[in-house]
Amino acid sequence: MAYDPVQILAERFSAAIRAAFPAAPSTDPQITASRNPAFGDFQCNAAMSLAKAAGKPPREVAKALLQLVDLSGLAEPLTEASIAGPGFINITLRRDALAGLLDALDTPALGIEPIPGTHTVVVDLCGVNLAKQMHVGHLRATIIGDSLARILERLGYTVVRQNHVGDWGLPIAMVTDRLMQLAAGGEDIDRLDLDALERLYKDAKAEADADERGLAAVRKFNLGPKAAAELEEQVAGASEAMARAKRTLLKLQNHDPETVRFWQRIVDVTMTECVRTCARLNTIVRLEDTAGESSYAEELAGLVADLERRGVAEISEGALVIRVPGFEEPCLIRKTDGAFLYATTDLAGIRRRVRTFGAERVVYAVDARQALHFKLVFGAAAKAGFTTRPGAAGAGDSMGGVATSLADKPPVPPIATLEHAAFGMVLGEDNRPFKTRSGENVKLSSLIDEAVERALVVVEQKIAEARQTAAAHARPFAEPSMEEKRNIADAVGVAAVKYADLSNDRIKDYVFSFDRMLAFEGNTGPYLLYALVRVRQIFQRAQEQGVRIDPGAPVAIGAPQEKTLALTLLRYPGTLRAVGTSLEPHRLCNYLYELAQAYSTFYNECHVLNAPDEPTRQSRLHLCRLVERIMADGLGLLGIRLLDRM
Repeated sequence: MAYDPVQILAERFSAAIRAAFPAAPSTDPQITASRNPAFGDFQCNAAMSLAKAAGKPPREVAKALLQLVDLSGLAEPLTEASIAGPGFINITLRRDALAGLLDALDTPALGIEPIPGTHTVVVDLCGVNLAKQMHVGHLRATIIGDSLARILERLGYTVVRQNHVGDWGLPIAMVTDRLMQLAAGGEDIDRLDLDALERLYKDAKAEADADERGLAAVRKFNLGPKAAAELEEQVAGASEAMARAKRTLLKLQNHDPETVRFWQRIVDVTMTECVRTCARLNTIVRLEDTAGESSYAEELAGLVADLERRGVAEISEGALVIRVPGFEEPCLIRKTDGAFLYATTDLAGIRRRVRTFGAERVVYAVDARQALHFKLVFGAAAKAGFTTRPGAAGAGDSMGGVATSLADKPPVPPIATLEHAAFGMVLGEDNRPFKTRSGENVKLSSLIDEAVERALVVVEQKIAEARQTAAAHARPFAEPSMEEKRNIADAVGVAAVKYADLSNDRIKDYVFSFDRMLAFEGNTGPYLLYALVRVRQIFQRAQEQGVRIDPGAPVAIGAPQEKTLALTLLRYPGTLRAVGTSLEPHRLCNYLYELAQAYSTFYNECHVLNAPDEPTRQSRLHLCRLVERIMADGLGLLGIRLLDRM
């Protein structure tokens, strides 16, 4: 069911255009809000664009549409007086129709009708690496991916989260080898935290980095035996460290129990910290959502051999590649030395997500700088048949759904959609990638700590202002405890960080500014949390004043501010569906901000508890309840923790 009058008007005028002008190239009715409320609420502007195709003046086109469009039950009757200027059709909605739509929206689902049947979507999010702290580079992948997962679940999808963890390969073998050396020297590795493991990771990489160029320069310019001896020793040591790491990798690949035990320790420490940090961000990333590269390791050789056997992949200059239609650059899946690449693992991931999980959509919340990589991988996966869903004709055969003859050619099989929800970078206030003063990546846990501490300062200021206001009006004031203040600061600080990210068009870079994101004015997380608290306070005051609240009271739209609020409320289901299609959370953020503004105007102009009569009071309380429910639902879909008091 459609709730938004704009959508309903568009559907009905489109039907009229098809009936009146079947040869028209477009049936877009061009419904827009009226600039002057005196002429109506909306206008249809299609007559001008249809006039040329119809061979008639725009006003005649508009008259033809008036005769065929059915606006019964929604708008006031249209007459020739409804046509303005060259052919604009002015439309005034019936207030009882708006009230009826609001009543229909006021269900537990808030008008979000789940898509019929079972539909699965996999959301790739977070994407950490072993032995490394989460940093600001993981912020967007985590919160954008989590928000998209929540919204798709709300729309009725079965969502499978996948945290693609970099837990395999030579770098991980290096740190595993280093850990084994420490244990052999008597170190208690069970006491090592993630910071210690990250230092081991850096040390191991540095130890295995042979300065071959430096040694070559010493020899070329004959810089003396001492310099040569030092560099020869460094290169020899690095070569030995690299050799040990390669032996460790081989042991990992062969599942040597002792080596795997040390590797598993690295996994446990890293993932425990990852889950803890994600929980602090109020994002749902669990241990069971982890899909490490190691989980695909044993599949890669067979996958590549199958692609080569079927002719999907071919040898090019000693490497194995897949030629992707539309791209000059091939998708490289095996290097000349036989090593596999990220693309190989991603192909295995697509095959699992489509064939094992049954995904009809696979969404990757990954940095926009990986755009070419994903275009090549998506094209290679389609060419390999890995996007053919289970149950499709030929989905299980070696050709991945390609018919073997024209006679038994199946209907077009259901194909999974692969989508890159690409995002831009987080910048510092110098418009450069956000780093610490020393040039290091900002740890995500440190960023959260600072956001919460800054929020606590702001919360203390707001409480002091509320205390002064209460004293000025001789009202009692309940001072929050320090625990309550910290709880509020935690919610506000995290909301500020998340909303600042999600409210920006995800494809764009944005500047990280604590001062801007912690403001209680404008389109910010703290402002929207405060707006929700204001709505909830009305019901608290109603209870304190003994005002009876009738949940079944009818809505009556009278004041202009009530109409604006009603129209905004009715856009919620359509907004969520649009976000589910576009994968753009900023659309939901913009909607919630507009709803908060519409409510603020309504609240300032329309008395609620002191309404002129009881039916009006109950109607306005009904509107407030819908605002509260939609605000809470929308903020929850952004992964923002809600508050009853600020």
